[in-house]
Amino acid sequence: MSTPFREASIDLGAIAHNVSRLRSITGVPVIGVVKANGYGHGAAEVATAALAGGATRLGTATIEESLALRRAGITAPLMAWLHAPDRRFDDAVEARIEVGISSYQQLLAASEAARPPASIHLKVDTGLSRNGLAPAELDRVFAEAARLERLGRVRVISIFSHLSGASGDDDRAQLARYEQIVAQAEAHGVRPEFRHLAATAGAVDIPEARLDAVRIGIGMYGLSPFADRTSADVGLRPAMTLRGAVAAVRRVSAGTGVSYDYAYRCERDTTLALVPLGYADGVPRQASGAGPVVINDRRYTVSGRIAMDQFVVDVGDDDVRPGDEVVLFGDPALGQPSATEWADAAGTINYEIVTRIGDRVPRRSHS
Repeated sequence: MSTPFREASIDLGAIAHNVSRLRSITGVPVIGVVKANGYGHGAAEVATAALAGGATRLGTATIEESLALRRAGITAPLMAWLHAPDRRFDDAVEARIEVGISSYQQLLAASEAARPPASIHLKVDTGLSRNGLAPAELDRVFAEAARLERLGRVRVISIFSHLSGASGDDDRAQLARYEQIVAQAEAHGVRPEFRHLAATAGAVDIPEARLDAVRIGIGMYGLSPFADRTSADVGLRPAMTLRGAVAAVRRVSAGTGVSYDYAYRCERDTTLALVPLGYADGVPRQASGAGPVVINDRRYTVSGRIAMDQFVVDVGDDDVRPGDEVVLFGDPALGQPSATEWADAAGTINYEIVTRIGDRVPRRSHS
């Protein structure tokens, strides 16, 4: 079998393993987060694997993402939490999608859905200063939510928030604020069916933040959210391997410039290998001259600028030929570079590296 020209190979068995592992660590139900096309891995396929691994609910950012999962045959509970200001929720309620509510107006819109009750999760801002009910809105929203629930227009599934990950002290302060807000809601007669606050980092490191469920995003894909611990340290397996095939090789003389701006010049007579992946495919240009690759079990570094469709690797006198496999990142346990190494090379985080892989790169899922 020839090496794919470019491919993102997705290990669904790793997804299921990671969910099972995080369920074991936390001891509470897992909400598998499959927003942004499953962090670039393929939302429907990841959703199925996450459920097989024991996830009890799935989360997306947008209703459109959840509707796509319904069309793909996913019947498990789904929630979506980021909406346009004038978004109506009739289609979400019709499709049994639970709606995250971050404002009084969204609460009213949910209550006006054609087929009540709308199942809602009240999102509260505990200090991240993004979406979520603002402190000044809480009493008004909780009172109205309780009234609408009595009328059968809404059903409050949960109250939830999101930790900043700034520090353990900051996260625990957010947890304390969250607990105050839940008590405030209960004083108005709102009694959520469950509570969720922690994502992967908080779920692993802050046991008291696990509450009744945890939302697992990056950990489900086998990547570590920690600067001081690898995936293997947490017992996770990276699910995505990004690879391609060498498109061409050429022998050049010492002093030859490589790619745009000649940011790299060959120090000696050498062989250059052309790799058909570039920033149009999601390979970060910021990793020019720094991104690691493996060809024929040997590690190299990108030579010069990463272009839109391709980059070059100086392989010296090694025997590299067109069609040879190039692995950009995958599972370090298999001797492959990690997505985190690419993130470090680009000055970003591993979340972005996998999520940005473009549609031009075919996904191939396997168990």
